[in-house]
Amino acid sequence: MLVYVFNARGELLLLHRRRPPNQDLYSPIGGKLEQAIGESPYACALREIQEEIDVTLELKDIRLAGLVSERAFPASAPPDGSAPAAAAHWLMFCFEVTRPLNFPPRQIEEGRLEWIPLDAIERLTIPKTDREVIWPLMRRHSVALSGVHAGGFFSVHIDCTDADNFKVTYEHPLVSPPGSSGTIKP
Repeated sequence: MLVYVFNARGELLLLHRRRPPNQDLYSPIGGKLEQAIGESPYACALREIQEEIDVTLELKDIRLAGLVSERAFPASAPPDGSAPAAAAHWLMFCFEVTRPLNFPPRQIEEGRLEWIPLDAIERLTIPKTDREVIWPLMRRHSVALSGVHAGGFFSVHIDCTDADNFKVTYEHPLVSPPGSSGTIKP
């Protein structure tokens, strides 16, 4: 689950993570769906927003913008120095909060929440799949950034089994975004 939150200045809220996954990288807030209790993706997004930024929202305040599946995403080494776990398969629901939220940056258990100007995102240390696939799709399809329905919904599959050459399949819409080759080199 990834949740994209913007403030009134159009800055994106990112978490500078201090623990795995994506330790020392920037990523949107989010978390894992609690499948054992039958949690829905929407309920998970609202719960994660409440837990991570202490804001209570309603269904009308969030929008499912896209789906991302990642096959064999490389696992990172645990902080204790032991061997990394096997590669993981991910299914991520990408939500956005449809109205601006404004609060100061702050430290939370997972790391530091920071408001990032959109033009500064390219210079941050973020996961390569986020940088080259997920963030461009979110930016293109975001209602919060455009103020109107920006182009609907996206679905993308990223095959990470070849560490030197990620393969990207744009499932919906079927046309890849301008400037993308469909292949990512990490």
